[in-house]
Amino acid sequence: MIRRAEERDIPKVTKLLSEVLEIHASIRPDIFVSGKTKYTSDEIKNIFSDDMRPVYVYVDEKDEVQGYAFCEIRGGKKNDSESDSGFMLPHKIMYIDDLCVDQECRGKQIGKKLFDFVKEEAKRIGCYEVTLCVWEGNNSARKFYEKIGMKPKETVMEYVL
Repeated sequence: MIRRAEERDIPKVTKLLSEVLEIHASIRPDIFVSGKTKYTSDEIKNIFSDDMRPVYVYVDEKDEVQGYAFCEIRGGKKNDSESDSGFMLPHKIMYIDDLCVDQECRGKQIGKKLFDFVKEEAKRIGCYEVTLCVWEGNNSARKFYEKIGMKPKETVMEYVL
């Protein structure tokens, strides 16, 4: 079952956030700090109550979290960061900020089910697309996203000084 995350889910979500951060820290130790998480418990609690930042969790029959999708609803109208020139059409976007399946639960299609759920929610609220970012070197995530039909939209390049 997939549902909106609730305050009681914070401990398990925090554990999964740690798993994701460790993957990123192993790929980019120059950016990510091992042993940390992306959000504090208080930040997670605030995110869970924000309808513009819905978090969906996949739970088993015992209502235990096995995966999550942190999302953000973006755009849809002109905002301060957009140019007055109108060179781009405004689109409402469902951005997946973070998607994780518990390491012990992988291979059960939970990630695909979460992604499909997010796609349906995005359609329901009138989004043009679902987007996300994946770090270079996170090959298993990239392979998963390509397998479920995602395609590169743009590439962020860097030159480390």
